[in-house]
Amino acid sequence: MDIIKKRTGSQAKSTIPFRLNLLFFIVFALFALLVGQLAYLQIVYGGKFEAEVNRTDKTVMTGSVPRGMIYDSKGRLLVGNSTENAITYTKSSGVKSSNIYTIVNRLTKYVSIEKETLSDRDKADYILAAPNKESKVAKQMPKSWRVDSNGDSLTNTQIYNNEVKYLKKEGIHLSDAELSRATLYKKMSAAYSLSTVFLKDKDLTSKEIAEVSEHLTELPGVSIGTNWNREYPQGKSIASIIGGVSTEQQGIPDDELNTLLASGYSRNDRVGTSYLEKSYESILAGTKSEREVQIGANNQVKKSKVVYSGQKGGNLNLTIDSKFQKKVQSALSTEFAAAQTAGITQYSDGAYVVVMNPKTGAIMAMAGTKNDPQTGKTSEDALGVINRTFVMGSAVKGATVLGALMDGVITPTNNTIADNPIYLPGSAVKKSVYPVGTYSSLTAEKALQVSSNEYMMALAMKEGNAKYEPKVSMTMDSDIFSKMRGYFNQFGLGVKTGIDISGETAGIEGSTRNSAGQLKTGSALDLAYGNYDSYTLIEMAQYISTIANGGYRLKPYIVQSIQKTKNNGDKGAYESVTSPTILNKVGFTQSELNVVRKGMYDAVHGSDYWTTATRLKDLTPAVAAKTGTAQSFYYNPDDPNNSDPPETITTSLVSFGPYDDPNIAMAIVFPNLTSESGSYPQLVAKQIYTDYYKMTGQS
Repeated sequence: MDIIKKRTGSQAKSTIPFRLNLLFFIVFALFALLVGQLAYLQIVYGGKFEAEVNRTDKTVMTGSVPRGMIYDSKGRLLVGNSTENAITYTKSSGVKSSNIYTIVNRLTKYVSIEKETLSDRDKADYILAAPNKESKVAKQMPKSWRVDSNGDSLTNTQIYNNEVKYLKKEGIHLSDAELSRATLYKKMSAAYSLSTVFLKDKDLTSKEIAEVSEHLTELPGVSIGTNWNREYPQGKSIASIIGGVSTEQQGIPDDELNTLLASGYSRNDRVGTSYLEKSYESILAGTKSEREVQIGANNQVKKSKVVYSGQKGGNLNLTIDSKFQKKVQSALSTEFAAAQTAGITQYSDGAYVVVMNPKTGAIMAMAGTKNDPQTGKTSEDALGVINRTFVMGSAVKGATVLGALMDGVITPTNNTIADNPIYLPGSAVKKSVYPVGTYSSLTAEKALQVSSNEYMMALAMKEGNAKYEPKVSMTMDSDIFSKMRGYFNQFGLGVKTGIDISGETAGIEGSTRNSAGQLKTGSALDLAYGNYDSYTLIEMAQYISTIANGGYRLKPYIVQSIQKTKNNGDKGAYESVTSPTILNKVGFTQSELNVVRKGMYDAVHGSDYWTTATRLKDLTPAVAAKTGTAQSFYYNPDDPNNSDPPETITTSLVSFGPYDDPNIAMAIVFPNLTSESGSYPQLVAKQIYTDYYKMTGQS
């Protein structure tokens, strides 16, 4: 037994050291190989790896530039830019929420941020961005909010949403200071990767700028820059025509997102959202600045430099004289206020006027006063000229007469017609405002002077080959509506004018047949004297300008020219100048036109008691005009199904002057008054002519 023990001990002593030595040898060999490999990598690839650590990617970032200016016809600035200092933030790719949280808390030491209305989700996002806050909240949540029914962990997104839910359930209470930081956190977090957002661009003090500048190294992505806002040195009398520009938060409107992104815009770019700002976006926007940004291996912005400072947007020069515009708006507002004082505007939409150069199509002024029938409050609404329609009444009779002349049912020398009312079965008599029997017959000129409805209905009956038996029946050709509307369209009534402002609507045509499929002959008669179809006021201005200039339907325009901007911000070379555009030539002869022009002159200067526009007769130089009165109804938007809406009166006027050589034409409407009074449009026109003649030295 002793011998066995001695042998076993002897074997142990000799075996264990061998195994240890072998193990040590292997470890030493592996260690030697590792040291050799490290030395090899250091010597051969050391420079490469060092370069990789210090690697930077270069990318080009674009920045917005101030929009172009908008000037009136005399070079006065209507829309400019106010430039203000701003604190910006450029979001690095892959930046963590905890990093943004840290920057926010540092930045708010130097800058006061006005708190905004935040959702509970916004507040929770800020709270959870604090270091280790997510893990703490996760531990406090019920286990079922961290794992599913099988015990498997939920996704990170699901857990985060449950953390937000947990905070909401427990109640979120932030101090004013914390709300300010949460507001800033929301702005910075919402930024797209490598995009720049404005953190503060209003009321930034010099002290705040200085302190932020001193601590930029501890505020990665934060910088000092400038921002711009639209300003209106001449007031906002035509602000609705000019339109608006989106904020950085609003960015590109959804309906234009794909188009503008494809054109090089960013989602948070400020763009024109309506009317001139939108129609001329490509001109006003300018060319973006370009900045080369170096991004390190940690995805942080290491360095940036401006490689192209950008080009400020081009400038628009309008056809509108801002001083004349203010006078036109004042004249309109004064007379609408008078109508309010008279107590006849409780159902009124407001009042509108547009003044146009009949020789070129240039818009000289465009004004509107919109009235809220529910509150009686008024607001500026120049755009109502192009996007609201009204039944204009007798103001369209010039087109009715010229249509009949072109149709051949009357001639310049043979146009006397009996002045008889129309009696249709089952309806009230159709007649003029003056008593039946006042005139036995009328010429076309006299019919325009006294605004005879009977005469216009007789023209429609002639054009439609009517068969009429009083109080029994009337039949007309089935194409009577298309025939009369075809003539009206030649003057611009019932079709878009093509004005260079987005948002124009066209007039509305009434139905031509009743529910039984029968031709509405009575409505055809109403159409003839302007009491059926509705038109925009810009259509009325185009129509009267066509009569004033000898038959040329011109495209209205409000932008006279476009100019580039020099590097110093001054106006540069002209890019384009608008020339008159003839849309069509109406097919009447000069002798036919003279009939209507004479009738409109007599409507102002005639001595007959029923002459309609005599409030303009004292103007020098002399003018021509045609008044209009139409029956209308007020439809309360809060009670759209009212089967018995209040009946109202719409009064209108078209006019041009000087009569011998017109260089100004206008259209005016006062819709939905509660009593008939054609004086308001005439008084507005008289004041406009007086101001215009004085400003141009024609009086």
